This record gives sequence, structure tokens and C-alpha cells, in this order.
Amino acid sequence: MDEEDEGEGLVLQSPEQFKALGHPVRHRMVNVLRQRPATLRQLATALGLVKGTAGYHVRVLREAGLVQLAETRQVRGGTEQYFALVSKGFKLHRDAAVGPEFLVHAALSEMLPDRSGTETLLRHLWLTPDEVQALTARVQVFATDPPPTDGSRGEAYGLLISLYRADIPSLAQEE
Repeated sequence: MDEEDEGEGLVLQSPEQFKALGHPVRHRMVNVLRQRPATLRQLATALGLVKGTAGYHVRVLREAGLVQLAETRQVRGGTEQYFALVSKGFKLHRDAAVGPEFLVHAALSEMLPDRSGTETLLRHLWLTPDEVQALTARVQVFATDPPPTDGSRGEAYGLLISLYRADIPSLAQEE
């Protein structure tokens, strides 16, 4: 399994990881597990699944190295298992077979049909290399500050930020 990169999260690179995260149910399951460890029953209830289906998807996530058994407890003669993410966050490896389109697709799949409260913008900036580094550092601080996951601060919103070199030709200087 890949190591965590300076607190930024598990670095995703293997085809198994992308296949696991590419399924909409497993993508939603990962987002539920960002809140706290949960049992199969809790996951099934949160996602509107039967327990067996939730178990199958947890197994796929475990085999991909994204989810682990966090705790077991004895309950009424049985064992209750709690599953957790192996890392607080995931990051794409620079050489991964998939690229930003994977993240864009993931963000689109979790957007609610009702777009109220959604701010989606596309802007182009002309920046120097130093400005790119400074902006990247500022965004990373903002995006990695861990919010409370207990629902005490309102509803969940996604944040997809991509600073990329755009294929926009420059006009020649006017004479």
C-alpha cells in the first residue's frame, strides 16, 4: 500500500483503488465514512442499502486498501464490526493512470440535482510561477483544515479545486 504523503492522505495509484472509488455506491460510502467509523448496518441505513450489499461494497474497499476494520464489539451474542477509512484524505499520484477527470466525475456524481447553494465557477488566471506556488499553498491550507464531521456545522458541501495550465493561446501584442 502507498504511504501517506506528509499528512495529505493516502496517495491513490493502483487500478484497484480507482475501480473501487469509481463505483457511485462506494464513492458515497467513503464520504459517509469520512464522518466516523460505522458498522455495516449503519452504512446500509445511511445509504438505503440492504446489509449484504453494503458488506459487498465494504469488502471491495477493504481489498483496495481504502477501508479497514477499526474496532469490534460484542453485542448480544454477536460481534459488531466498525469500518473506517485508512486515511483522512486521498490524493492522486502524479503518475496515476487516471487524472483530474476522475475527480471531476466524482464531484459531478455527488452534486445534488437541486443546485441551490451550489457555486460553480470557471475562471482563467494569468499567473507567474511564484504566484502559482503561493496560490496553491493558500488553497491547501484552506482545503486541509479538518472540519467537524458530526453535522454540527450544517450540511456537507464538496470542494473541487484544480489549478491547471490551460490550453488558451495568447493574442499577439497590438502594434
